[in-house]
Amino acid sequence: MKVLNKRYVKFAVAGVLAAGLISIPVKAAFIATEQQIAGANVVVDEYCQSVASGVLQETSVETEPAPEQTPAQPEVTPAPAAQPEAEDDNDGHVKLNLNYDRLGIASKVDTYLNVRKKPSESAKIVGKMTKNAGCHIYKIKKGWAKIVSGKVEGWVKSSYIVTDTKAEELATKVGRECVEINTNSLRVRALPTTSAPIYSVVSEEEEFVIRKKHLTMDFVNKMIKQQKISKEAIERAGGMEAIQADLDNWICITVDDEHAFVAKEYVTEQYSLKRAVKVGTVSAGGSEGVSSSQASIAEYAKQFLGNRYVWGGSSLTGGTDCSGFTMSLYRKYGHSLPHNAAAQAGVTRSVSSPKPGDLFFYSNGSRINHVAMYIGSGLVIHASNPSDGIKISNAYYRKPVKIGRVMN
Repeated sequence: MKVLNKRYVKFAVAGVLAAGLISIPVKAAFIATEQQIAGANVVVDEYCQSVASGVLQETSVETEPAPEQTPAQPEVTPAPAAQPEAEDDNDGHVKLNLNYDRLGIASKVDTYLNVRKKPSESAKIVGKMTKNAGCHIYKIKKGWAKIVSGKVEGWVKSSYIVTDTKAEELATKVGRECVEINTNSLRVRALPTTSAPIYSVVSEEEEFVIRKKHLTMDFVNKMIKQQKISKEAIERAGGMEAIQADLDNWICITVDDEHAFVAKEYVTEQYSLKRAVKVGTVSAGGSEGVSSSQASIAEYAKQFLGNRYVWGGSSLTGGTDCSGFTMSLYRKYGHSLPHNAAAQAGVTRSVSSPKPGDLFFYSNGSRINHVAMYIGSGLVIHASNPSDGIKISNAYYRKPVKIGRVMN
């Protein structure tokens, strides 16, 4: 895509994406009408609290790391290993229309690359680019490149990025077909129809990888089985005939490590690279009264950015899922959490104003299925999915159903 005012680089898919905008009707959690929601505010929903309590009754609190052991309510439904994140709808390749001034990709790093305020290793870190994130390069001088990626502008060591022709070639291999939400708050559905159960509510400008662009009933049936959607939910959605009649208006996306459906009306379809994220330093004290322990665990968590996601795992360096990540972080600080997102929600104290170290819990409409740690400045860090690994996101990229505090 264009470099708009040289603020960031985008890539637009030509041909099949020539139509441009695609939208997704997404419901605010547990609201029956199909309408846009005014903002993704923190709501500790009584319904989801009861879900957390119910799961907690069925799940013992573990003091040692262990894989998910809740057969009826797994942490996530693992995607089949042999399947790519986005299915092939484009005859085996994607044609790109790249229109930018100068492209760079952070490919020569194992996990992430620091973006600094000035061209010096002692300069303040203003953001981080995970492996294969893209940027626009303003200039390269004395081993440093001045770049902008997403909303982050600063300097990176030029030896860690590829540029120009090599970057263009690499972009076709490491880019992803995504949708970007282009309305304030959007409902995501468990099935491709506005009558289906609400999976989650997602925020404007958030980007989600496409799982399947051209839907078929065979694919929908596979998702029903994989996501364990009940017959009652299908009936409430109007039945399979109603789903089939509206199939062309929906896209299947990846939301963390599960799949859900969005209506094409409210999203923009694009081929893009990962972008840098703004990251500051959390310090104890201040007007928010952040404790030294809260500041320490938030800073500790950031060092694992870009590491692997492994379903059922709990290794911060070798691979972990979302609850294994938060469990292992807190274990270092002497706190025992169970290896299950809903169970963690059940043993944490609800708060309305988050502080670094607090846990954000997200629901798929019927149960809490994902957890992330707040690191300040409106951001969370979490083990998201095999494609992104441990990543930093806007805390309200999905509408949280609870914010839980473990330590003061």
